[in-house]
Amino acid sequence: MHANELQCTSNAVNTRRCSEHSPQRPCSDELTQLQTQFNLRSEAMLTDIEFGFHCISLHQNKPVFTLYDGVLNTYETYIGRVTLLNNDILYGKASLNLTSIRESDNGWYECKVIFPNRVPNKRNNGTWFHISVLGGTLLRIPPVNQTVLEGDPAFFHCTVQNPETMFVEWYKDNESLLQYYDLSHRAMMGPDGSLTINPTQMSDLGFFTCEVRNSANDTQSASAYLNVQYKAKVVYAPKEVYIPYGESAVLDCHFRSNPPLKNLRWEKDGFLFDPYNVQGVFYNRNGSLQFDKVDDSHAGRYSCTPYNDLGSDGPSPIINVIVQRPPHFTLKPKLVYVTKIGGTVEMHCDARDRDGYHVPLINWVKKDGSLLPHGRHEVNGGNLTIVDIVEADRGIYGCQATNEAATITADAEIMIENVSPRAPYNLTGNSTDTAITIRWAPGYIRQYLDYIIWYRLADAPEWRTLKVSNKHVLEATITNLQPAREYEFMVLCQDNYGDGMFSKAFRYFTKPTEFEQPENGLQDALLQFSQIGSPRNFLVRKEQDNFVAHWEPPELGLDQLRYYILRWWIEPQHKLYGSVETSGTHYVLENLTEDEMYTFQVFALSTTNYTSGSNEFEMYVYPYRRVKMMTVSGVLILLFCLAVISILLYMKRNRIRKLREAENVKI
Repeated sequence: MHANELQCTSNAVNTRRCSEHSPQRPCSDELTQLQTQFNLRSEAMLTDIEFGFHCISLHQNKPVFTLYDGVLNTYETYIGRVTLLNNDILYGKASLNLTSIRESDNGWYECKVIFPNRVPNKRNNGTWFHISVLGGTLLRIPPVNQTVLEGDPAFFHCTVQNPETMFVEWYKDNESLLQYYDLSHRAMMGPDGSLTINPTQMSDLGFFTCEVRNSANDTQSASAYLNVQYKAKVVYAPKEVYIPYGESAVLDCHFRSNPPLKNLRWEKDGFLFDPYNVQGVFYNRNGSLQFDKVDDSHAGRYSCTPYNDLGSDGPSPIINVIVQRPPHFTLKPKLVYVTKIGGTVEMHCDARDRDGYHVPLINWVKKDGSLLPHGRHEVNGGNLTIVDIVEADRGIYGCQATNEAATITADAEIMIENVSPRAPYNLTGNSTDTAITIRWAPGYIRQYLDYIIWYRLADAPEWRTLKVSNKHVLEATITNLQPAREYEFMVLCQDNYGDGMFSKAFRYFTKPTEFEQPENGLQDALLQFSQIGSPRNFLVRKEQDNFVAHWEPPELGLDQLRYYILRWWIEPQHKLYGSVETSGTHYVLENLTEDEMYTFQVFALSTTNYTSGSNEFEMYVYPYRRVKMMTVSGVLILLFCLAVISILLYMKRNRIRKLREAENVKI
């Protein structure tokens, strides 16, 4: 056998490659050329190095590990410190890692291959290695990774060279152990610096580091990982959960599990609840219940029980699931309030739950995100009063009614006489050789604003105009322009009174004709405007006694979606009748006025406050109730008339009969 002496002289910071003082010898004909390398890994000098070698290992005639048929058996003090290498292509199938090096690891190691199915079963094919552990001046035995069950004690070595002159301090996840109040009361440090935690809890999982310091203020540290395993357990369960009727909902099971979760069992009203056998209910990947469309049958008393390889700690407390119907407005504010500077506006709003008895939480907000005027507003019940009106008070306000199921909104607008709309701002553009597309942000949100684009060549005295036909689109494309020329633009915003203001002038060049568009150049320029696409396939149809709006999510920018805004207007006045915010892809429209023509549109709002509108959908609400009432009234009147005629005929016949009887008596 040929001996190789391997030595590595390094400090605690640098990583160096060890030198080999003699050529290596193969372990057997089936093994590749031996390649040995030391890698210095942490501040613990040579106590934390990692290296790989082959075959069956013997240290001073004592086995370190055996590998047979892919099974690794580790012996005595090497438990937790020896693992097989993953990269067996480079080092060989029997290569291993030995970590947490200590002084007792110093010495000669033999790697030997044994053939149990051959005679003889072994031969002189061993390869020897010598490990020289240098620089261990403070720490003699470092800690080793531990895996324990919750409640069992955990022990970490941290044996120092001289306990009388050295100080040991323990850390968990880079924080002093004294910072963990509960853990510090369950942990005890021995006279040699070792740490014992008894009993362990699931929150103890993490990295534990012992730091040794001597009188010369030299330090050395070593870390180990504590893996605390326990049965899957429920850590939190609310007593009551409200889910909205007709909407989607999720019922969560809040659990912790180590090892990972294997199964989750739900019960409802004391019986097994299997979503695979219940229409409209599904399992999420985390085990929670997903209700596609909530109805009254989903109410009940639920409990969940998680399982892992160790079992379960038991079911959760009972979760009382209550199906709550969204509130509805009993009094809506007017669509528009017109006032003057210094005036007072009082907007009325009230709502009830579907049972008619409970009052939902009513709150007023300003739709542009600004706060209600400080010191000049008062909310009394559901009514909002604003005094001493100033120009900044104009805008759209929302009355929000909220219960445990949903939030609904009714909008109202404050308009101030003789005050023009604010000018558009943040003009941006994109161009081709003959067209420029202009986009802007509205200075004021209102349903009755018109936008007119004024444009000209930068050196031309005459302006041209282009009216934007769609009031909900904040962009316009000007065509038939000259290539490679600079144009100047302004956007005029006007209300129904014709008052308005111009935006700041904005200049932009058309591209030259020989310009070749890069593959992704236009996309980069339009990125801030194309963060979210429009909702698709929007329509409104009658289902049972209500009208339901349906749409599909946008194809572009779905990960940037915040929520949807559904709005509807009464035509031909185009007055905003209602608006609602929802995260679903359908919404039940209630209390629509009959015998009216409506225009519906849904908008996707991104996390960067950009909106993208769907197609507009027009629908006439047929006066079903009026026709039904007229039909019922007609039938009742007809029955009443028949009853009156029957009574009159009866009275007439009775009178004739009496007259005849009287004549017979006279005769």
